[in-house]
Amino acid sequence: MPIAQVRGVEIFYQVVGDHGPWFALSTGGRRSHSEFISLAKLISAGGFRVLLHDRRNTGASEVSIVGEEGEEIIWADDLAELLAQLGATPAYIGGASSGARLSILVNQRHPKIVKALVLIRVTGGDTAAKRLPLKYYQIFIDAAKAGGMQAVCATPDYQERIKSRPENEFILMNMDPEDFIQVQENWLKIFTSGPSYPVMGVKEETLRSINVPVLIVPGNDRTHARGNAVEAAKLIPNSQLFQLPITDQDVDIISFNDWAHLEPVIATRVIEFLRGLN
Repeated sequence: MPIAQVRGVEIFYQVVGDHGPWFALSTGGRRSHSEFISLAKLISAGGFRVLLHDRRNTGASEVSIVGEEGEEIIWADDLAELLAQLGATPAYIGGASSGARLSILVNQRHPKIVKALVLIRVTGGDTAAKRLPLKYYQIFIDAAKAGGMQAVCATPDYQERIKSRPENEFILMNMDPEDFIQVQENWLKIFTSGPSYPVMGVKEETLRSINVPVLIVPGNDRTHARGNAVEAAKLIPNSQLFQLPITDQDVDIISFNDWAHLEPVIATRVIEFLRGLN
């Protein structure tokens, strides 16, 4: 798989498809791009080149616990730079959950490179506000305070990143735990500083200011409640809401893998939406 040097960090990426308009698609959480390979193949069959990548600190990309800006802002600027390096701008930008927030941030910070947005499983509400800060940051802060970088490396999340890219262990073990904690606490503060509803971390005025076409696909758990997407669609001027044939579930989160049977329906609607813009 190709690796790009993006703003001083090695970013692991994959392009699915060899012709047509570019569509950058980002997974949720901190999960590897591999979760979206099957969906990307379905979309690329509709005549698109789909860019998948592991954001820094995810998958097989390099770990880099530095930066005064929020981590999701760093991810947005990385994606914009990666697209530029590939000659893939302007592009359609989309993603699920944190990938949807990333897409909104790319549009907010780099509007000239965005042709349209596809927002899947929009995150927001009380459950997300309680779960995600702990999952994304606090558990690693606590680990570093209790046992230094060795304890951080022993967490399941960082074990995955070390397994995917063994060099990450060297980077982490050579970090000062106090520096790690300081960056993570700053990222946590920024992550929790914005609104929690309808889209976590995104102000309503930002949603209202989006001036590109937007396709929104609601989720069906408490972290990605359908109501989040419905309210976001009301705020975003040029948006289309596509409800999948699913019912809401009273659980904190449903794995995207459990949506595998829905991928053909999602791909068909995404292709229809993007083709309608050309």
